[in-house]
Amino acid sequence: MQNEEIIRKINQLLVDEIEIEAAQIAPSADLKKDLGIDSLDFVDLFVIIENNFGFKMKAEEMTEVKSLQDFYNYIINRINPN
Repeated sequence: MQNEEIIRKINQLLVDEIEIEAAQIAPSADLKKDLGIDSLDFVDLFVIIENNFGFKMKAEEMTEVKSLQDFYNYIINRINPN
């Protein structure tokens, strides 16, 4: 899966499933401060990612994920490990 395709899919999932406004989505956006993703949203996000990308996210791996770009990189690296 191409990186651009992964990013588009993540963005669409954020809009459709987490109800983030499309205008708020930017790589530099802070997941908590700018997008308002709280702990319950993260639980939903873990399930959504597992269902759409086929792998389980681990909370301990998310400690360094702050921005949307960090999140993209995390997903991309799990799908296309180098």
